[in-house]
Amino acid sequence: MKQLSVNHLLGIKYLKKQDIDLIFETANHFKEVINRPIKKVPSLRDITIANLFFENSTRTKLSFELAEKRLSADVINFSASQSSVKKGETLIDTVNNILAMKVDIVVLRHPSVGAGVFLSKHVNAKIINAGDGTHEHPTQALLDSYSIQEKLGTVKGKKVVIIGDILHSRVALSNIYALQLQGAEVMVCGPTTLIPKYISSLHVKVEHNIKKALQWCDVANVLRVQHERMNIKYFPSIREYTQLFGINNALLESVNKEIVIMHPGPINRGVEITSEVADSKQAIILDQVENGVAIRMAVIYLLAQQIIR
Repeated sequence: MKQLSVNHLLGIKYLKKQDIDLIFETANHFKEVINRPIKKVPSLRDITIANLFFENSTRTKLSFELAEKRLSADVINFSASQSSVKKGETLIDTVNNILAMKVDIVVLRHPSVGAGVFLSKHVNAKIINAGDGTHEHPTQALLDSYSIQEKLGTVKGKKVVIIGDILHSRVALSNIYALQLQGAEVMVCGPTTLIPKYISSLHVKVEHNIKKALQWCDVANVLRVQHERMNIKYFPSIREYTQLFGINNALLESVNKEIVIMHPGPINRGVEITSEVADSKQAIILDQVENGVAIRMAVIYLLAQQIIR
């Protein structure tokens, strides 16, 4: 059986193209499973997984938990707000205490960049990065690419624009790595203040005019403005942001071409995207959610195979 070239999923930048192909192939199998009347397989009956979320999350946490349970793994959930972390316990101590309970895989979301990499060097368990600060969110990028491939047949050669708050977005960075690895062209579009300085080193196009960006692309991945990560004002007002970078029907009609609309969620309806666009036939937002479970099942299964052997 083919296996991943990595021992953990810490970020897309550590993956090879064949890793992504293998994850997608495995996800195809699990997508068929989750659409059966009995949505469960006994693949990971002897594996224990801990979900450690040091930041709030609804969709990602639910998606991972569902993926784990569909694979018949034993699951424990940990939320930092109700834990000894509040009493000053370190990340390594917290995780080692959990590992003492014989946990095999840790799904980690943490506000600090590189938390997953740090942990992988100090604990004896498989680590899956469910988002580290403003750095990477690899499973989101994988499910986004998988959804593009499902919709358009391939990712290679497609033009994808990522719109909005690029500066604070781990989704944007992971998507750039994943799309380029698969041969797509990538553009970012947003206010100058929300485009990071290092972006030019990633060989992506930069555009500040939303209409030009939409005329260029096949796929638009629309990001949420992450107010919770902002300690200063990056643009004058929400109203102005919506006027300049919001996606609405009139704008899409003026571009006069069929564009696939994506959004990693949660959506600020009426800010970065209107309800009529989010709920339209062009949007594959709910497909992304369904594909998220299949992709996470694939990642967990492939890493668990390295343990079971």
